Amino acid sequence: MSKTESTMVKLGTIAPPFELRDVISGRGMSRDDIFASAGDEARGLLVMFICVHCPYVKHVEAELAKISEDYEGLIAMVAIQSNDIVAYPDDGPAGMIDQAARVGFRFPYLLDEMQEVAREYDAACTPDFFLFDARMRLAYRGQLDGSRPRRGDSGNDVPVTGQDLRAAMDAVIAGKAPNPEQRTSLGCNIKWKS
Repeated sequence: MSKTESTMVKLGTIAPPFELRDVISGRGMSRDDIFASAGDEARGLLVMFICVHCPYVKHVEAELAKISEDYEGLIAMVAIQSNDIVAYPDDGPAGMIDQAARVGFRFPYLLDEMQEVAREYDAACTPDFFLFDARMRLAYRGQLDGSRPRRGDSGNDVPVTGQDLRAAMDAVIAGKAPNPEQRTSLGCNIKWKS
């Protein structure tokens, strides 16, 4: 299982705008649509780069569903799938729809078929997390928590709790800056088109 770390984009970076199709509803959705749809109480926006086939994502997908339930109306959330779906057909729309239904995602799941949004965000791996405050400034870009999937001699037995991302989301909701000491996310590299 190859490992790629997130790029740790500079804190304070403004969230790049985007408009992509949500595979669940079939509608085009922009960054601002997603933030507005969370309601007047929303204090931030979480942009997650995930996919269907990655063992790192499979390891945490249930926690992502829990986070979407626990923070609904407080933090707007969106997942973006940017892998090459020709080379990795499991990551295509049918697989995305199945994953969202099976796990219980409560957020839009967008397909970045041209991979432009992943490049704009400087996303490197799945999962890769970017948490922005209400002014769309990057507040957190790090790991979900310290857990890693077990495969062969790699991984660990740390439970999946989402503690690092949850602490950052709690800080943003409280109007505070998350701890700037942030650990990189770790996962499979984004599968770029050749």
